[in-house]
Amino acid sequence: MSPESKKLFNIIILGVSFMFIFTAFQTCGNIAQTVITNLNNTDFHGSGYTSMSIIYGVFSASNLISPSVVAIVGPQLSMVVSGIFYSLYIAVFIQPATWAFYTASVFIGIAAAESDRRTVFIALTVISLVGTVLFFLIRKQEDTKAPGEEDSANEILGDSSSAQNKMTRAVAAFKKSIKLSFTKEILLLSVTTAYTGLELTFFSGVYGTCIGAVNRFGSEEKSLIGLSGIFIGVGEILGGGIFGLLSKNNRFGRNPVVMLGIVVHFIAFYLIFFNMPNDAPIAPMEGTDDVAYMIPSKEVAILCSFLLGLGDSCFNTQLLSILGFLYSEDSAPAFAIFKFVQSICAAVAYFYSNYFLLQWQLLIMVVVGFFGTITFFTVEWEAAAALVARGSDYSSI
Repeated sequence: MSPESKKLFNIIILGVSFMFIFTAFQTCGNIAQTVITNLNNTDFHGSGYTSMSIIYGVFSASNLISPSVVAIVGPQLSMVVSGIFYSLYIAVFIQPATWAFYTASVFIGIAAAESDRRTVFIALTVISLVGTVLFFLIRKQEDTKAPGEEDSANEILGDSSSAQNKMTRAVAAFKKSIKLSFTKEILLLSVTTAYTGLELTFFSGVYGTCIGAVNRFGSEEKSLIGLSGIFIGVGEILGGGIFGLLSKNNRFGRNPVVMLGIVVHFIAFYLIFFNMPNDAPIAPMEGTDDVAYMIPSKEVAILCSFLLGLGDSCFNTQLLSILGFLYSEDSAPAFAIFKFVQSICAAVAYFYSNYFLLQWQLLIMVVVGFFGTITFFTVEWEAAAALVARGSDYSSI
């Protein structure tokens, strides 16, 4: 197998592995609060929101040390161990115990009836483990070198592959991330990133719980959670595909896409406010019979799922794009800050989701989303002005 074929093979394996693992994990997160609400009348006492808050809180902190860990044990083993922790977290739901549930939540950050629940989570655990096992198929870097390249590569790199030098680079990257986090551009984009963390929490955990709590949806209330997740994914795929293609001809810049994203999200929030009972996020096991400003509509609920996914793809594609443009020569620290801020805000949002009614959660997202859009526009305008001053074309951003 040629080096190019091996690289393509590794990319395919990584894609399939992450697809299996995160299909299982995201599905688990989407239904966790609903399942746990039904379990809390037994010896199990926990909160899906608190669990996800722990996951994203620890994840944000671990972003600061993960480069050092990867430098020591290598990327393949790191991904295998992380996949095992994801699988353990999902497996906890098969026979839940409160202490195991929250403990698994910590390790994840670093890396319906009772019978239906077991069937679902056994299946999800198997799917996650399949993705983890696939990591073993990844070809090591030295295996992808063409004949005769190994010696010359060693001469060039010298001792750079040693753990000590890798740690030195990891520490240097950490220091650079800290310094970079106080620059004007990063501070402005952090507001936008914070919004993506809040709305990530809402569409990946809270909204599905709201749908499952509405008794007026009848016997289909629980099955609608899965359908909601599907349409969120459809919106993400459609938006990611379209805006990925548009980025090849970025004539008008990124602002129109971000504007579309916030408008789509505001429409979704407006419809959710009218369609969903206020107490839906924190409803008890028996659900809620309350009505908002209209009789709850399944069609509107699923439409909002699609809009949430579409709007999220608008923000994430453009945030990643502008970070790659502004920090093309040194992107790792910038992306580390992006994940750190996003994860912190997701953790905070999952925590307050235990207590806040739907209207307050929507209001927080509207306010942060508005200011996040303004700050993104500011960074984009300044980047465009700098390009024009250098005599470059705006479409090159």
